[in-house]
Amino acid sequence: MADAFSYFTIPQLSRRVWKVWMRDRDVFMRTIKVNFLPPILEPILYILALGFGLGIFIKEIGGVSYAVFLAPGLVAITVMNSAFFECTFGSFVRMYYQKTFDAIIATPLSLEEVVAGELLWGATKSFINGLLVLAVVSALGLISFPLALLVVPFSFLAGLLFAVIAMCFTAICPTIDTFNYPFFLLVTPMFLISGTFFPLSVLPEALQYLALATLPLTHVVIIIRGLTFGVVEWPMLLSLAWIAVVSSVLFVVSINLMKKRLII
Repeated sequence: MADAFSYFTIPQLSRRVWKVWMRDRDVFMRTIKVNFLPPILEPILYILALGFGLGIFIKEIGGVSYAVFLAPGLVAITVMNSAFFECTFGSFVRMYYQKTFDAIIATPLSLEEVVAGELLWGATKSFINGLLVLAVVSALGLISFPLALLVVPFSFLAGLLFAVIAMCFTAICPTIDTFNYPFFLLVTPMFLISGTFFPLSVLPEALQYLALATLPLTHVVIIIRGLTFGVVEWPMLLSLAWIAVVSSVLFVVSINLMKKRLII
């Protein structure tokens, strides 16, 4: 029982966390051309193939064209993928293959601060890529301003949610190949049935509640779609509270799980 409570021990962090963040930022900047290309091209392809292509056969959803309905879902998917990939494959490579974590904790930084810096960088990747996709769908005239501007800071919060979830898997996956399980069993279902490509309302009521309870992307889509449509409704506030609570709890849990993996 005592061991279970240890996962909720509040980590001791300082401003040195940002040193880890800056290290990851510097690596990102060295390959900035490659990093910027996929987030720009991917939504364009989705919009062309699904929004404008498949959208020909779909008159409208909720009073808007299918392309307009799809656009916020693409922003949410980008936010999810950016943080999840960064804090699974990216963090695992730095931890296991490159031994970057070992090198950093040889300095005054603690392991807790290293992991926290990784989480903040994962959220930052979501912020950057979410901003890029938002710019693309904005250029295509698929979102409404000014509320859509709130998607930019929200992308960081949503990115942190997926970063802490991803880091929990990084802490328990024994090999890099094991990441196939969370991607297949969690990321893929979220990609498909979190309200990204069709409204949750078309699902049976039980599945709607299940998606709201277990699929984090559902809440992110609800908020981003509301903001890009230019409306604020009470379900968005409930989703924001859900994201804030889960992110806070898993931020602590993910750091302690990583400590157990690397120290014990």
